[in-house]
Amino acid sequence: GAGGWSPLDSNEQQWLQVDLGDRVEIVAIATQGRYGSSDWVTSYTLMFSDTGRNWKQYRQDDTVWVFTGNSNADSVVHHKFLHSVKARFLRFIPLKWNVSGWIGLRVEVFGCSYKSDIADFDGRSSLLYRFNQKLMSTFKDVVSLKFKSMQGDGVLFHGEGQRGDYITLELQKGKLSLHINLGDSNLHFSNSHTSVTLGSLLDDQHWHSVLIERFNKQVNFTVDKHTQHFRTKGDSDHLDIDYELSFGGIPVPGKPGTFQRKNFHGCIENLYYNGVNIIDLAKRR
Repeated sequence: GAGGWSPLDSNEQQWLQVDLGDRVEIVAIATQGRYGSSDWVTSYTLMFSDTGRNWKQYRQDDTVWVFTGNSNADSVVHHKFLHSVKARFLRFIPLKWNVSGWIGLRVEVFGCSYKSDIADFDGRSSLLYRFNQKLMSTFKDVVSLKFKSMQGDGVLFHGEGQRGDYITLELQKGKLSLHINLGDSNLHFSNSHTSVTLGSLLDDQHWHSVLIERFNKQVNFTVDKHTQHFRTKGDSDHLDIDYELSFGGIPVPGKPGTFQRKNFHGCIENLYYNGVNIIDLAKRR
């Protein structure tokens, strides 16, 4: 209909903020100029947030993305995102507008509801996933999760076995480190410890995604679309974990093979271990 958003001053300090009411998956946006006017935006950037306080810029190919806006008041310019965004709040930030008019915008946001299981960790808690049997011996493992934190250090998950096997994912000074040891019952003193570090500034209170895929000695470790491929050391192909995996920290530090580490302080979302939704299991006790 008539009208649209036009701020009192047309300068680069203006923005239009949209509250979607809940965290949703946003896949596309569209803009128009202000109805029946000479006011339209020719380029703009986009920011998004879960809280309305902590903002992140929409990026593509690791650069802040500048969207092409409108060339008249009425044509709709539609942009589909290369990667969907999960957020509650959006900000449209005009960069340039019609030289013969002012800033003018009508916007539409396209998306769908986002199913999410989230667990909060206070730096003292951990979530235990106990196996049905004493020993879990796997040739293949897939772990996926998203996390956000203000703390630069903390264990995201840990599991270990009597033979010296272990797998640990932890934040260290804002970077994510994956430690794996595929022990071998015949080689108690084998040098089979492998550590790989990815990412930086991951303690910025924004969501970061993690995917770990292991098949025998071959591991793919992905953090926010950056993947490291590596082979574990040692002669063993399988990972032997006793009793349980712990998420968010190590419940009983000091057992053989563990090291004194801080527990995780932040949120973990959609946590899957070999197809099992861990947080949903915890909700259902």
